[in-house]
Amino acid sequence: MDRRAAAELDPNTPFLSDPAAQSLCAALEAAGFRALFVGGCVRNALLQRPASDIDIATDATPDQVIEAAAQSGFRAVPTGIAHGTVTVVLDGSAFEVTTFRRDVETDGRRAVVAFSKDVAEDARRRDFTMNAIYADRTGAIVDPLDGMPDLRAGRVRFIADAGQRIREDYLRTLRFFRFHAYYAAPDEGWDADALAGISANLDGLETLSAERVGGEMIKLLTAPDPAPALAVMAQTGVLGQVLPGADATLIAPLVHLEQLAGVGPDPMARLAALGGEDVVARLRLSRSEQKRLQSIRMQNVSALGAKAIGHVAGEQAGLGAILLRAAMANSPLEPSAVSAVKEGAATAFPIKASDLSHLQGKALGDTLSSLKADWLASDLTKTKSQLLST
Repeated sequence: MDRRAAAELDPNTPFLSDPAAQSLCAALEAAGFRALFVGGCVRNALLQRPASDIDIATDATPDQVIEAAAQSGFRAVPTGIAHGTVTVVLDGSAFEVTTFRRDVETDGRRAVVAFSKDVAEDARRRDFTMNAIYADRTGAIVDPLDGMPDLRAGRVRFIADAGQRIREDYLRTLRFFRFHAYYAAPDEGWDADALAGISANLDGLETLSAERVGGEMIKLLTAPDPAPALAVMAQTGVLGQVLPGADATLIAPLVHLEQLAGVGPDPMARLAALGGEDVVARLRLSRSEQKRLQSIRMQNVSALGAKAIGHVAGEQAGLGAILLRAAMANSPLEPSAVSAVKEGAATAFPIKASDLSHLQGKALGDTLSSLKADWLASDLTKTKSQLLST
């Protein structure tokens, strides 16, 4: 029997006021099935936080979802049908609809599932209690595993046995730390059963792909303050397992400086502070991420001023570089440094090739490079006439 919580969602909650989502749920219900919103969209709505993905769980099988969608004129795409997921497209929106499931077999990376008619069975195969909360299309909460008290208190807890949940998918170890960084109340501490389960299953992290590890680590490093989570990751051996050589010592000072300067989180600046071996390969960073990380690392140790760093690295990487430099020096950031980086990023080098029309080829390139180096060394203060007169 469903455990229904007293809470009901505000009717203005985005997925409750989304006509397409409501039409899809109504179509499933008209065909005789349940349709429940679940996971992040419900969790974040209850916490009054934004959420992007709208996931729907149902007791209809994938074939029944496809049939119900067709009867209502919606397009259904069997995107993950072996795992019970059908993507339904209507009114320009796409929704993942997944049949209630129970695990039959898992190997730490993927699961063999059987479909279920029981929402409680579906809830028990999820990772954390705060992720096993459902809502119907009226906003009424369905809470089969009593996750609401944990959500309200800011407690991140695995469902039932932590070790078993982790062995079903070793990525859940990294998700635990990410969720702690985003949702845990500071005074709640750390769940002892979760840490014991994590410590007993460290070797399983080696089975994860670099893409999955990188995705979780970037999300963690984007949290408002990942320092406590990273510190416990280091203590439990998780950080050294996924990123050998990484050191979380500088994260807390860097976050403090970011907050004082009013600068938002940059996961690449925090990754530069962490360090580690083979970071790009171990986290499978994108080309843009690689470029920003390299730029932060280079400018952090350069002799250039803040304005010149902004010009060379761009605003985001430039801010990361000066903040990391201050964290490493254990010194406050100059009050004007942030505005200087932004000004430098918007400033163009005042010399053009046409200003040196008497030069060509290598001589022109060498002179432009020399003049730019002089300009950067002056922290962009030298004017065009001053540069050309040297």
